Amino acid sequence: MYNLVQHRKRYFLFSAFVIGLGIAAMIYSLVTTGALFPLGVDFRSGTRFEFQFSQPVSENEIREVFNNFGINNPSVIALRGEGLENAWQVRTEFVSPEEAQAIESALNDLAPLKPGTTQVQSVSPSVGAEVTRAAFVAILVAAVVVLIYIMLAFRQVPKPFRYGACAVTAMIHDLLVIFGFAAITGMVLGWEVDALFLTAVLTVAGFSLQDTIVVFDRIRENIAKRPLERYETIVNRSVLETIHRSLATQLNAMFVMVAILLFGGASIKPFIAVLFVGMLSGTYSSIFTAVPLLVAWEKGEIPLLKPA
Repeated sequence: MYNLVQHRKRYFLFSAFVIGLGIAAMIYSLVTTGALFPLGVDFRSGTRFEFQFSQPVSENEIREVFNNFGINNPSVIALRGEGLENAWQVRTEFVSPEEAQAIESALNDLAPLKPGTTQVQSVSPSVGAEVTRAAFVAILVAAVVVLIYIMLAFRQVPKPFRYGACAVTAMIHDLLVIFGFAAITGMVLGWEVDALFLTAVLTVAGFSLQDTIVVFDRIRENIAKRPLERYETIVNRSVLETIHRSLATQLNAMFVMVAILLFGGASIKPFIAVLFVGMLSGTYSSIFTAVPLLVAWEKGEIPLLKPA
């Protein structure tokens, strides 16, 4: 039987490299932009305009329209994709609905806007702060609930707290991976974090925990069946018995996401890309982070977590 968990130090080093790269990107983004990753109007106060002209218009002409309303540094992005000819997205500081309507009229005077293509979304400072706070609270509550649930579900297994702690650690691993990915794509592609990102975060957390619990449940069964077998051998056997199911479940979802990335609309691609990377990380962490961490903890290989 192939001993998969014996290479756990390599897995830990690889995870540390990936997470370290993401943290470096977040630090760079924090220094240059004031945020760990570019935040959309869902998480900060501001207004986002999306519109499509019936004829070509230059970026400088659009900027001039906004400058006339005292908005000196708008973020102007040309939208690309099927059916997005002469389409633009502009992000500004928060403006009132009346001022937004006046800006829309000025843009229409610059060049006729296509009917039904203009969208204006505004978030006040208080709403942006509330959304940000709710995101962190949701993640914290999810971690606490999962820890308590696993401790109760695995109470018949020796040291059930370890299972909950390792599952939460794997979840945090995946969240750090997608946070780093958001920072990198923000710098390279100009993608911003919006409300869909929070949806992706919670979805990734759920998939990660599901995979981890499947493996842990098999470990619990094998401990009861093989009481005289070494713990490392039991854990390795459990991983090999469940790895096919984990990969099959995740790969089916990933194939769908790849299809959406290739043929879907431009507005949903950031969300699908984050979800794809998160699920890829979740599949990895459930097998190569949570389970090896259990073995390392049991064998006293973690200095701060010596076995009791």
